[in-house]
Amino acid sequence: MPSKRIVAIGGSDAGISAALRARELDPDSEVTVVVADAYPNFSICGIPYYVSGEVGHWSNLAHRTLADLKATGMEVRTDTLATGIDVADRRLTVREADGRVEELPYDALIVGTGASSARPPIEGLSGPDALGPQDGVHLLHSMGDTFEVMQSITARKPDAAVVIGAGYIGLEMAEALTTRGIHVTQIEALPEVLPTVDPELGALVHAELTTQGVEVITGTQVSAISRFEGHDRLLVQAAGPDGKSFTQVTDLVLVVVGVRPDTALAAGAGARLGVKGAIEVDEYMRTSLPDVYAAGDCAVTHHRQLGLTWLPLGTTAHKQGRIAGENALGGNRRFAGSLGTQVVKVFDLVAARTGLRDHEALAAGRDWRPATTASRPDDHKAYYPGATPIAIRVTGDTKSGLLLGAQLVGRRGAEVAKRVDTYATALFHGMHVDGISELDLSYTPPLGSPWDAVQIAGQAWMNEHHLDEQRRMLDTF
Repeated sequence: MPSKRIVAIGGSDAGISAALRARELDPDSEVTVVVADAYPNFSICGIPYYVSGEVGHWSNLAHRTLADLKATGMEVRTDTLATGIDVADRRLTVREADGRVEELPYDALIVGTGASSARPPIEGLSGPDALGPQDGVHLLHSMGDTFEVMQSITARKPDAAVVIGAGYIGLEMAEALTTRGIHVTQIEALPEVLPTVDPELGALVHAELTTQGVEVITGTQVSAISRFEGHDRLLVQAAGPDGKSFTQVTDLVLVVVGVRPDTALAAGAGARLGVKGAIEVDEYMRTSLPDVYAAGDCAVTHHRQLGLTWLPLGTTAHKQGRIAGENALGGNRRFAGSLGTQVVKVFDLVAARTGLRDHEALAAGRDWRPATTASRPDDHKAYYPGATPIAIRVTGDTKSGLLLGAQLVGRRGAEVAKRVDTYATALFHGMHVDGISELDLSYTPPLGSPWDAVQIAGQAWMNEHHLDEQRRMLDTF
């Protein structure tokens, strides 16, 4: 049987994972990865830690070097832009950095074009006179963006910066710039920072930012960015929820308000688009086009609780890419689905979530009656020095007792990531809240308690929502 020609578009998580899986399963396959820039397999999630100086050199952000990738037998074509897909003849048109155009034949094509930074409707960000990196105004999503930020920091030597957006990247960049000694003002349009968790937990993150010297302004919409005093400084104009205007003079502006799926290439070839304009794929990562797969931030997400959604996460992109690479060879592996498990470090605080919050569970259209219980168990036994509380919010279905989600905020040493992973595992296997208490979790006084914090939080939910049922069960004996 002749070897298959696999072409993957995109040098980030999905494209590289697909190529690696194809080479792993069939060493005779001809695998080509088309990368628009010069940085294949770089950790975009690590960018804030390079900006902060905690990662000493940008090259350390590479999961694998170009030489490592080529050593697997794949061909990696950097600085090569995919410009068109000929579905009928199974050819991908690419343009090299020198302008040379070429057509690459394929037996299976994997689209991993990822996402691009959202550009909000702020005056000064678009049009012929739009401000950009040369003015100290930056969007941040790629290694190229990162180098421009670092060049601005070197050239402008900023004393102050404004970060627009307080999601994951916005929070990490506020910390990174603060670590560099730059005073940061963080502006968020929504009522609280980190809107992927409940406001009660977002408020804890807000307090940590303030403690660390970040000026946090919420419920405020930025309307314009303009030059101030020539090209040296910038003026940020905004309006709060009461309509009162707000202005801030600063040296540097980062706009990090989210991303959008990059689907122009696939859509141009006729691929169907789905939720949020992402490429529609089935659970095998097949698009509506024959022999064309898609994975990562450009594709829709199959969620175990919500069904079809769009949830751009690096962990999901790695999994989807691996499945696309296998199925491109003729495999039949299904993506098991996401739970939206996420974690972020903000200075000395860690926030995490998995599954659904109350309003998300209600919007899912399932036969659920969701409710959330808050608790604050210690991360380890109180008699061992250094115990700190973890704020945990457990969401479950009050009708069935099914676990629906969990959110946690605690100090960096409280093993919040480990604990959200425990909830994620329970969710993956469809456990009930009460079943969490049956898990045989590890215990030693410096690290936990005989009942771990995740179990104590689950018991608090049961006591609030299912205590009567438990009593009825006891009465039957």
